[in-house]
Amino acid sequence: MSWKPAPRADLDLSTLHLDALQRILLLQLDGTDDVPTLAQAMGLLPERMEALLAGLVTMGAVTADNHVAIPSESPSSPAIEASLPVIEPEPPEADDQKTAEETIADLAEAATHRQLFEQTLHKMTVEERAAMAALAVEPELSAYCFDPVPKVIQAILENPRAGLAQARLIAAHHRNPIGLEAVASRVSFANDVGVRRELLQNPQLPGAVFRRLWSSRRLLEQFLITTSREAPEQTRRLARDVLRTSFLQRTGEERVELILSTEGRCLALLAGLTVDGKTTALLCRRTYVSNLLIQNIARWSAAPPQLIAHLQRQDAVRRNPQLRLLLERHPNAS
Repeated sequence: MSWKPAPRADLDLSTLHLDALQRILLLQLDGTDDVPTLAQAMGLLPERMEALLAGLVTMGAVTADNHVAIPSESPSSPAIEASLPVIEPEPPEADDQKTAEETIADLAEAATHRQLFEQTLHKMTVEERAAMAALAVEPELSAYCFDPVPKVIQAILENPRAGLAQARLIAAHHRNPIGLEAVASRVSFANDVGVRRELLQNPQLPGAVFRRLWSSRRLLEQFLITTSREAPEQTRRLARDVLRTSFLQRTGEERVELILSTEGRCLALLAGLTVDGKTTALLCRRTYVSNLLIQNIARWSAAPPQLIAHLQRQDAVRRNPQLRLLLERHPNAS
């Protein structure tokens, strides 16, 4: 019996630290596709897919019921494998791999710092707090990160003792766009995965800061922000705008990676945008077995005529009357 992996019923994504490829894979798992089908749909070799799923099983994100390992020499079409892109997951960053216990400890420490600020430091004037913040040591240095006044935040950043711990506190708890801009303007802070994560969840994140920090990121990462439950709605709207702009500027390979990795879910956000000949050619080289991917492309009004014709020749479409009808009704169907 072939393994058809499925996410655990009680899965809480907020407790896991996943890279972009793992998140996309979890979105696709529903217990109906086996490992070879998932591998082909995502443009990965079966061995790579097995390794990704093994990691998710270890994390407790995927159930291991009926797990049957794929033989290392499982038959596959060399021509198809050669045409599939190898999607490399971004290497995990050590600072992003926190256990639940560490997260609880961080929250408790933040609560202590906030209490220190509210009960003691807040009584001083703004000028006094700014002067003290520029020279403070722990625990007062972290306590000043809860100050709502941007001038104090800027003073913290001028303190030579301030580091990533303070930058993350400010990114998470400060609610003035000026103070958040000051943190994001420091390259060493802006490149930190923890700071970026906290900024994404901050409802006061300035649009200019978001565009500066995320416009150059991979399309797949931009798409994940558009669907993130942790990001506020205004940030998700920004991410959608950035994704549409970036999609027109990226290479055909990266566009194809986005479409395949998301099973075409991204296409709903790309309405009205077209693709060039290279992107079309790359999409037409593939064998399509995922009904969801075919449906999403068929509902994409900008799908090129060559791609629609290519899909109509796929075995998955020939066996499915609904998919055939959906493609025949596409405005670019011949």
